[in-house]
Amino acid sequence: MDNSFFAYLQQLELLAFFSGYPLIYAFTLFIAGNQQPKTGIRSKLISLLPLAYALVGTLYLGLQLKNLYPDYSFENIKATIQQPWLMTWGLLSIFFWIPVFRKKTIYSLIHSFVFFFFLIKDLVMQVSVSSSDKNIVRNDMKLYTDSLLLNLGALILVTLISLLFGHLKRQNDPDISENK
Repeated sequence: MDNSFFAYLQQLELLAFFSGYPLIYAFTLFIAGNQQPKTGIRSKLISLLPLAYALVGTLYLGLQLKNLYPDYSFENIKATIQQPWLMTWGLLSIFFWIPVFRKKTIYSLIHSFVFFFFLIKDLVMQVSVSSSDKNIVRNDMKLYTDSLLLNLGALILVTLISLLFGHLKRQNDPDISENK
């Protein structure tokens, strides 16, 4: 079978994981409002965006490890990966677990624009072709919806875990509980 088909499938995997993040990012900033509050749930939500993006990148890594299982040899990796640069760019999202990288939330947005570009490119290419077959556009929109749901779910999960740890920290800290 042609390798371009498998390269297209890998591109679709990347779109399914990362292309919805820019809209989630914009929606979160819209919810937070124009003022950048220094405290509260709004600022916490903005600061958690890179962590949610890193969680999505970790899930993508898990998918790639599952796809390579049981043969993790260099030859198998080389034969399986059709778009190594794009895949490597997607795996770089894991670096947003590191505090230095997640300090500036805009970096995660810039990182995700690469995948959003491929979605826009597919849409423009299909719209410019006057074909009656719009299955590619329909598939891309389904993938984009799935990506939005995945990224929203990751943000909700990271927010809930952060709130839980904050609550447990306040309960176990004697200085805070004495001031109540």
